[in-house]
Amino acid sequence: MIRTLAMIGGLAGAVVMSQFPEFTQQYMQRLSGARTELQVVTTGFELTAKAAGYTRDEALEKMGGTSFQDNLRDQMRRNFTRYERLDSAYLALKGTEPMARLAKVWHFRDTDLAKRTWEDFRPAIPVTADGLLCAGIGFVGGWLLVSLILGAFLRPFRRTA
Repeated sequence: MIRTLAMIGGLAGAVVMSQFPEFTQQYMQRLSGARTELQVVTTGFELTAKAAGYTRDEALEKMGGTSFQDNLRDQMRRNFTRYERLDSAYLALKGTEPMARLAKVWHFRDTDLAKRTWEDFRPAIPVTADGLLCAGIGFVGGWLLVSLILGAFLRPFRRTA
């Protein structure tokens, strides 16, 4: 029974991991688009601030006084912070192959982008070498995980010879 459940765990891991290359490719497309949008906002704000004789931080400090201006200033700060985070992730992932992305999975942490990518994502049969390799990694990982959990859980119930 443990072998059957481990096989099921392995197959589940293979199916899930085989989708990693395509999901990350779609995430990268969204990341690039979001980064570009925020780059336009950031650059526009900095050019406007410079034309007025301010740095970005000085211009942000000048904004305020009314509830609207305070909210706008806070939103701009969030935009700048998000742009820096997305830019850093994009530069770390740009040009990487799917297997290299597997080693850099922490750069896929923008929950908004991941959620929107997942909402539009449609699983496909992996036919690339990367997809098949990820499927193999998922199979081994799923097999081991289920085997270890069941082995630890059932250990007290085993008969000794």
